[in-house]
Amino acid sequence: MQAGNRVHYMDNLRALAMLAGVVFHASLAYSVLIHDFWPTADAGNSVIVDVFAWFSHLFRMPLFFVVAGFFAALLVQKRGIGGMLGNRFARVLLPFLVFWPIVYFTMGWLITNAAANVENLSPLLKMIKPWLANPDRPAAPPTLVHLWFLPYLMCFCILVWVVHALEFKAPGRWLASLKPVAIATVIPLVLVLPLYSVPAPHPAPESLFPQWWALVFYGVYFTLGYLLFHHARLLDRVKPAAPWLLLAALISYAAFLVLLRNTVVANPNPLVHVFKAALEAYVGFWMTLVCLLFGKQWLDRGNRIMRYVADASYWVYIVHLPVLFAIQYPLLDIEAHWVLKFGFSLFATLGIAFASYQLLVRNTVLGRFLNGTRRSRPNAISAHAESRAIG
Repeated sequence: MQAGNRVHYMDNLRALAMLAGVVFHASLAYSVLIHDFWPTADAGNSVIVDVFAWFSHLFRMPLFFVVAGFFAALLVQKRGIGGMLGNRFARVLLPFLVFWPIVYFTMGWLITNAAANVENLSPLLKMIKPWLANPDRPAAPPTLVHLWFLPYLMCFCILVWVVHALEFKAPGRWLASLKPVAIATVIPLVLVLPLYSVPAPHPAPESLFPQWWALVFYGVYFTLGYLLFHHARLLDRVKPAAPWLLLAALISYAAFLVLLRNTVVANPNPLVHVFKAALEAYVGFWMTLVCLLFGKQWLDRGNRIMRYVADASYWVYIVHLPVLFAIQYPLLDIEAHWVLKFGFSLFATLGIAFASYQLLVRNTVLGRFLNGTRRSRPNAISAHAESRAIG
């Protein structure tokens, strides 16, 4: 791909991946699988939620890191390694340092307030409430909450600088020479080991310290995106296989759900866990390819609405979880069907997040801090996309 080409589909896929995260987090309150471990877990839940939520979970963030790697390569070609690092420090590291403390302490306050005032506590809040009442309680270890992807993205960008400094030749030609069948079968094998090391479905690496499995797992996707910038025809070669990849992913995901529901958590069978890790790896990789292929076909054009969504998505993702929890905690005491609660909490969260973007961010210093200088001319979309905070 030439640096001057427009990359609407990558920018739009990035925005959709971010919004899918809002939907995913809103749905977890009504998930059966994670009911005992999610702060806003509601008494009303359904396996239907699990079917759709965990399916998106397997490829949402992998897709994001492919897009992030693609735009990192674009920045390197346009601005050089130093320019790419400077942009990522400004659009990734600094926003993380500013917003992480605000989000982290707000989430803590919301949990404390919910434990004290909500009558129908979730299982996790029932465990937390006596701990909060203990004046001698130990301090809870801090986490990166839902902003964990920013430090990992920064790590990958620094690794790009290290690779260039060592003049290490990336295996781009090897990747470009692979046949579509080999791409769809060989690359996911690398992902099985890191996924085997964690429970299924794989958790968010929210620990304050980097986790090796997440560095390998998401690093593979970041690298894939970086190489796709230089070998854009690779997607065209895989395109005929898109329907088969989608079908294989759906069948494999059905098998994954069956194993997930029938696995003994206390004493899992190692062979079954290997199989689950393999299914996770292949479903996630195949669906990431499908999203890239369909995105290139349907989203590779200028669209004012999608451009607005892309502009807003970074802010929306940063603020959505505290807003969502502030809405879902009171809903625990309201008797209503889970569909109504889910729909209300999701659309209220999105409404507040987008409204706050329009009023507080879009045309302000904060907007320039997150997204850089916004371009108004349609032919400037690519120039703006390359400087985005997380694209």
